[in-house]
Amino acid sequence: MDDKKCLLIIDSNSLLHRAFHALPPLTTKKGEQTGAIYGFLLILFKAIKDINPLYVVACFDLPVPTFRHKKFEGYKAKRPKTPEEIKKQLPKIKEVLRAFGIPIFEKEGFEADDLIATISTKAGEENNQIERYILSGDLDNLQLVDERTKVYTLGRGIKETIVYDKEKVVSRFEVLPEQMIDFKALTGDASDNIPGVPGIGKKTAAEIIKKFNTLEDLYQKIEKSDADISQRTREILIKNKKQAFLCRFLAEMKKDVAIDFNIKEARFGGFDQKKIEGILNEFEFYSLVKRIPEICRSIEPVKYNLKLLGL
Repeated sequence: MDDKKCLLIIDSNSLLHRAFHALPPLTTKKGEQTGAIYGFLLILFKAIKDINPLYVVACFDLPVPTFRHKKFEGYKAKRPKTPEEIKKQLPKIKEVLRAFGIPIFEKEGFEADDLIATISTKAGEENNQIERYILSGDLDNLQLVDERTKVYTLGRGIKETIVYDKEKVVSRFEVLPEQMIDFKALTGDASDNIPGVPGIGKKTAAEIIKKFNTLEDLYQKIEKSDADISQRTREILIKNKKQAFLCRFLAEMKKDVAIDFNIKEARFGGFDQKKIEGILNEFEFYSLVKRIPEICRSIEPVKYNLKLLGL
């Protein structure tokens, strides 16, 4: 991908949680827990090698309620509290990201997903040729996938990776990426405590969305009895109409959060290699220190090609 301009957007909290749970505990000689940081960087380094991004940003959640919590008190209510071990490692991963010169975005009232959606949208508006890759530990961002946006996520453990493009989304869920919001409105999302419509499973939801395209079109037709759908399903949907639209509201990522994003400031590669190596040595990540030169080499071709283009 050396001839392409790519933006890598890191879904940081999601990635940190995934790394924490995928790896055994890791501590320094001083007793500092660093397993989540190590796993996070292991995944990030692989993504950088695979994608060769010209730009990189990181988005974080804040431990405060969002506009979704205000709309629905039960939002994420069943999710376990973030382990203290992860909380202690959050400032350290931010320290590493800042040392790499990677801008960090977080905003009260919004989730990292909203910031990811906003940054991806703004980057596309600024230059529709920029490829956007969302690095995440979950699949919440699939609704953002389009011709220029892909989700780079994990398979089993943290060594196997999967890139979701439009075809991959359709292959797995049988709906288009832009229909994932309506799909979740019907099926819900247990991890976020989004209830969905009772009695509508994933198979039925996919069939409904493929047939009616959007939630609005679905209800417009079933309320007029002008729909090829079973009476039982029709009754369930009509009874739970308000809940279906609430669930879609909760599932949909905002693409217009007021943040100060400038893609030029996200240019990757101008970091102090010795400083990075020093921080990683403090964490006793000696195997990662050896990979820093590899990262430097991977971004050099991109920088060289841009110089030729006068960028």
